[in-house]
Amino acid sequence: MNMKKIAITTDTNSGMMPGDNADQGVFVLPMPFVIDGECLLESVTLSREDFYSKLVDGSKVTTAQPSVGEVAEFWTNILKDYDEIVHIPTSSILSNAYSTAKALAEDPEYAGKVHLVNNRRISTALKSSVFDAVTLRDQGKSATDIVETLEKMYADYSIYVSIETMEYLKRGGRVSPTVAAIGSILKLRPILQLKGEGLEKFGMPRTVVKAKELIKAAIAKDFQEKYKDAIEKGEMRICLVYGENPADGENIRPEIEKAFPNVPIMWCDPMSLSVACHTGPNTFAITYMRVIR
Repeated sequence: MNMKKIAITTDTNSGMMPGDNADQGVFVLPMPFVIDGECLLESVTLSREDFYSKLVDGSKVTTAQPSVGEVAEFWTNILKDYDEIVHIPTSSILSNAYSTAKALAEDPEYAGKVHLVNNRRISTALKSSVFDAVTLRDQGKSATDIVETLEKMYADYSIYVSIETMEYLKRGGRVSPTVAAIGSILKLRPILQLKGEGLEKFGMPRTVVKAKELIKAAIAKDFQEKYKDAIEKGEMRICLVYGENPADGENIRPEIEKAFPNVPIMWCDPMSLSVACHTGPNTFAITYMRVIR
C-alpha cells in the first residue's frame, strides 16, 4: 500500500479548468493561446465565449505552450503539500507540452517527485485518464504504478470529430487553401479521428446525418472487434463533446444511447479549446475510452 501523498495534475487541454476537483488532489495548469499577438491563459484571461468570438471574427488564434518557469511554479506550489506528482499532459504527438514537462522533471528539484504520463491523449480522453489516475491512487497504487498502467492503456480510446467547415483547419495549416475551397464547394463535412497514433482524416460525408452514421458504425466495429470483453466487464465509457453550442452534444445523446445501450455516457463536455481552434465552433465529437474501475 502506497503511503505517499500523490497529486494528479494535467492541463486545460483536458477540458478541465483550474480548481476542478481540487478536493480530490487534482490540479490543472492553464494553457496559453496567442490571439492577434496577445498571449492569454485559458480560463484565467481567456473565456470560452471570448475565444469563440475571436475565432469567428477572423482573429489569428494559435495554441502555445506554458513556459518552463510557469510549469516549475505550478509543480513547486503543489509539492508544498504533496510528496509526489503524477503529471498527465497533452498528447506528445499533438503538443510540445510533454517534452517541456519531461525536460523539467529531470531537474534535480523534481527528479523522483514528478512522474510523467505519456499516454497520447487530449480532450475528454485526457480527462478520463485523470480520473483513472485518481482511482488508482486511491486504491493505494504508487506513482510509478499509475504511470505504467495509464501508458499501457494509451490506445484504448478514440475521438471522432465532425466539423462543419475546413476553414479553421486551413487557418491552422492542417489543410491547404485549395483543399479547403474544394471542401466548401462540395459542402463536405469532414470527420477527423484522434487516437493514440495521432490525428487522421476519417471520412468526408456531406451531411450531419451521414457523419453520425459513419461514426456510429466505426465505434460499433471497434466495440465488437477490440473491446467486447471490456464492455462485458463494464470498463467502457462514451463521452459526447460539443464546440460552442451544448445542444450539438446533447442532441445526439438519444441515438447514441440507443446504439450502444451497454456502454454508459459518462460526460457531455465542451471541446477543449486546443482542438476547437482547428475545428471551429459548430462541431460535435463522440469519444469512447476504457476506464479503470
